[in-house]
Amino acid sequence: MIATLLAALIIFMLLVGAFFVFLGGFSLVKLSSFFHRIHGPTKASTLGVGSILFASVIYHTTYGSGLHPRELLITLFLFMTAPVSAHLMSRAALSLMDGRPDDPSVTPDPEAHIRDDADEIAEQRARDHERPHVE
Repeated sequence: MIATLLAALIIFMLLVGAFFVFLGGFSLVKLSSFFHRIHGPTKASTLGVGSILFASVIYHTTYGSGLHPRELLITLFLFMTAPVSAHLMSRAALSLMDGRPDDPSVTPDPEAHIRDDADEIAEQRARDHERPHVE
């Protein structure tokens, strides 16, 4: 009975992990700006890989030769490095951005909008939609 429940938990954690890894990859492709593209994969893929590693810990503890520190070390390394690397890449992109405030103590206007590729695509679609259809 316990073995069946643990097997079901392992399968569930693997499916959850695979879903979140897929969601992270999908968000990398589909989101519009750099900051959106870095946020989605960092959060979703970290959760997905963490779920897969948790399933691996349960499997090796139950069916394998016992608890090994490798999955725990991989999880610790992942949860420490993924947010830090995403933060550093975001800060590097922000430092290269035009129109950012020079003084970090100045709070930018929350109503201000930073233009990106999605804005240009939306404007192009609006222009195409406004043109009269001639047959």
